[in-house]
Amino acid sequence: TNIDAMCMWLIKNPQDYSVLVTSNMFGDIISDLAAQLVGGLGFASSGNIGDDYAVFEPTHGSVFKYAGMYKVNPMATFLTVKLMLDWLGETTHAECLESAIANVIKDGQIRTYDMGGKNTTLEMAQAVVAKM
Repeated sequence: TNIDAMCMWLIKNPQDYSVLVTSNMFGDIISDLAAQLVGGLGFASSGNIGDDYAVFEPTHGSVFKYAGMYKVNPMATFLTVKLMLDWLGETTHAECLESAIANVIKDGQIRTYDMGGKNTTLEMAQAVVAKM
């Protein structure tokens, strides 16, 4: 099927794609697959952008089983905020946030479980804020 072929080509040549337009069901499949190319669902942001309105959310959605545990990587949420700031025209704030995120990842001192570390969601958030 087309979704099978698209998944194969996306994994084989990810550099060939910057924007994919598809239906909701196939978009969900492709976005979860593509998230693995950038570090996993903890890093995947998304925006549904129309002519007048937009909705932004982390690709992973809600993970209720981890509610209150401070376990989940907040980077997808931060990167989603970055997309929203860009869409709103707040490019300076978007660049500041993206730079802070990149510096925390580059430093490697604060890492949630999906990054091979033991830090909490709150510790990751505090590290990003400190870099801003």
